[in-house]
Amino acid sequence: MINKRRSTVVLLGLLAATALIGPNPAGADDETTEPVAEPPKVELVLDVSGSMRARDIDGRSRISVAQQAFNEVVDALPDETQLGIRVLGATYRGKDKKQGCLDTQQIVPVGTVDRTRAKAAVAGLRPTGFTPVGLALRSAAQDLGTGSTARRIVLITDGEDTCAPPDPCQVARELAAQGTRLVVDTLGLAPDEKVRRQLLCIAGATGGTYTAAQSADELTGRIKQLVDRARDTYTAAPAVVGGTSACAGAPLLAPGVYSDREAFSEHRWYRVPVRPGQELRASVSVALDRPVNPDYGVLLRATAPDGRELVRGVDAGSGRTDVISAGLRWSAGDDGEASPEPTPTGQQAAQTVCLVVSNSFAARPGTEVRPGMPVELTVDVVAASPAPDGPDLGRGWVLLLLLTLAGLLTGLVGGLLTRWWVATWREN
Repeated sequence: MINKRRSTVVLLGLLAATALIGPNPAGADDETTEPVAEPPKVELVLDVSGSMRARDIDGRSRISVAQQAFNEVVDALPDETQLGIRVLGATYRGKDKKQGCLDTQQIVPVGTVDRTRAKAAVAGLRPTGFTPVGLALRSAAQDLGTGSTARRIVLITDGEDTCAPPDPCQVARELAAQGTRLVVDTLGLAPDEKVRRQLLCIAGATGGTYTAAQSADELTGRIKQLVDRARDTYTAAPAVVGGTSACAGAPLLAPGVYSDREAFSEHRWYRVPVRPGQELRASVSVALDRPVNPDYGVLLRATAPDGRELVRGVDAGSGRTDVISAGLRWSAGDDGEASPEPTPTGQQAAQTVCLVVSNSFAARPGTEVRPGMPVELTVDVVAASPAPDGPDLGRGWVLLLLLTLAGLLTGLVGGLLTRWWVATWREN
């Protein structure tokens, strides 16, 4: 009976403390109380348009090199990986562009791979039609479905989209803005500058990578690497969060990695609870997924709720980088204010710190400004690690005394050495 009463008292105390401290911050893993482990999901999207007939990779056609790479990747595929294959420009042989630009099919559904079936489906492909890259990306995202983990598309093409709209770069931005947890990696099979820029834009908008494959070995190795990366990183997708235009009402964040979108020259606010004795560490990265004017910057600030700036981190660029980042560190108590009163549990209440992400990007003429630029925000709260204290110099008097003694000793030793040297010189 006594134990039961004690348990009731403890429970009431915890409930009271929770009410006083406030709501729990949203964490990067809060979407489900017990996340269900999902297998990594990857869809390979292959361009089978007419230009894939070109024989300029090791003396072989581009399509034959891609088919060989697919076969080797399928053979080496980890058993737990869910793989799908989609093609574009593979069936329509006519000249009606409107019809040809609808030519994309999923030839292997996303799931546990039947290696024999997958290789047979790829072996029968023949370069045929147009290049509806944007439509294929949108369809591939639907093939992969939704879920709590990241999914990857590996796009292999030798040419730019010949069917826009939809523009493939804009499709990639839309998918990223929807919080689809989708990463698109691109592989270019032709040394063409327009193709390179388009594939860079697609990859940058979703946090993916671009690679130019100039040989069969490069293509095979890169596809294997990207499939392996899906297995290694699919559980670490950033949580989607929406910053606000002011600290009041901004999302409350726990330690984790978050993704958001920020318009040109915008300020987005977030809140982080930090207790006395803790240190806030935060960083932000903004991807330049579209053309912007040179000379830009990103500013990350930590402020008090009343607007007082606590610390800032800044970075600037001149147009030679695809990502720009800034970071900061701040410990509770650094602003000299008294620590909050302890809660009934004996734990001091957290102090709310406002994080502000700002940018000075300006879009070039004709550049789409929506959706905003991709933002990745990393937040961590750890035990404070103050710098070691220096010696107590008593407001300068001890330092003055030490310097005086050092000067006297230096002069005395110097005089003795000079006297000895003069006496020795005279004797010789």
